[in-house]
Amino acid sequence: MEDIFSASRDGNTRFVKTWLEDTRNDLNLGDDHGFTPFLWACREGQVAIFDMLLSRGARVNAVNDGGDNGLHLAASKGNKEVVLKLLRNKCAVNGINEHGNTPLHYACFWNYESVAEELVKKGAYVSQCNRFGETPLDKSKPYLAEILKDLATQLGQNLKKIPYKDSSNKGGRRIDLRDIKDRYEWISPDEITLTEKISKTVTGEVWRGKWNDINIVAKKLAIKFVNKRISRNFSEEYSKLRIFSHPNVLPVIGAVNDHKNLIVLSQQMHYGSLFNILHEGTGIIVDQEQAIKFAMDIARGMAYLHSLDQLIPRLYLKSTHVMIDEDLTARISMADYRFSFMNLSKYESPNWMAPEFLQKSPEEVDQRSADMWSYAILLWELVTREVPFADLSPMEIGMKVALEGLKPPIPPGVSSHMVKLVSICWNPDPSKRPRFDQIIPILTKMSL
Repeated sequence: MEDIFSASRDGNTRFVKTWLEDTRNDLNLGDDHGFTPFLWACREGQVAIFDMLLSRGARVNAVNDGGDNGLHLAASKGNKEVVLKLLRNKCAVNGINEHGNTPLHYACFWNYESVAEELVKKGAYVSQCNRFGETPLDKSKPYLAEILKDLATQLGQNLKKIPYKDSSNKGGRRIDLRDIKDRYEWISPDEITLTEKISKTVTGEVWRGKWNDINIVAKKLAIKFVNKRISRNFSEEYSKLRIFSHPNVLPVIGAVNDHKNLIVLSQQMHYGSLFNILHEGTGIIVDQEQAIKFAMDIARGMAYLHSLDQLIPRLYLKSTHVMIDEDLTARISMADYRFSFMNLSKYESPNWMAPEFLQKSPEEVDQRSADMWSYAILLWELVTREVPFADLSPMEIGMKVALEGLKPPIPPGVSSHMVKLVSICWNPDPSKRPRFDQIIPILTKMSL
């Protein structure tokens, strides 16, 4: 019976397309050897599958259990078209696998001359030693070694040998959620160990903890009494939040639904929220390149959520609701969804909310346009590293944004391209704001 891995390996585009349409499927999970569908497409040169998976958010720098990324696999097979696409998408050209080999080691060993030249042009080190002290030049035939040595010299590379450095503990494999999404949905509260309260808001308490040896974040909803109606609504709405199919969306992975507790669980992200990184000193430096990468991740996640047949309501976009994974991937947290039976009249963070959300009932608001306003505030936050409207109380923010059209000032020094993008995203007329799929190409040009 065919599965997504064999379909990606064999080029079965129809199967892959149908599989991707199921939001329960996570395209970045690996098989028993850590090969994701994307890695299989790279290895076998399945360009159509590669493009399809990449457009849906496949992790370009995913690695298998042996530490091979897509470039290792494509270079070892001489799949030049895939190699070029990976290089354009910033795949790690000097990534090191468990043997210490880079993609260039494999291109040289198998004598794929044009592939090796393209790798060197994009920064592959000809003098990088593997675990056995061998460089790509050592693995090359003599004539190819001379070609690459001359090319590297022209490009300013130092030909002194670069010692092998063990990086096997960096990154690591992602937690495999296949069993979780397929087998676990409703769990008993005694299966969870809560260790530290992170925060408390009008919607509930957020805790760090453990479940099935997985580090989790548990959100205990602020509900005094769980009756049958609330329990039923929770079950119906919770199931829509188990979206495993996009790398920029963080799904809920389990829930407690009993007469005392309503709790949603999500996988704990290494760096916490984007708010933590920008304002609470996690040690991560958010330069212009990283800011645009975060902006792109968020835009891709929102574009995906907006493409669903049934738009998920009451999922408000702000920096505390964007989680940052161990590889600095930004993911929109589905656990921050507001259930229909909760107090919907209280907005704890109007800083990121569109004027129309503060003026009208949710039913009267075009959520897609309102989300774009919130995104503009996030862009402002990324380029200024400041909390929007930090000097005002929530009530003052709500009144001034809703009634006076207040926006945070853009300081001098911000690039003209970013200023223009922010300006169109927070257009006072909701109908004139762009869609997320329209700004992704703009961000792509800004990242070049």
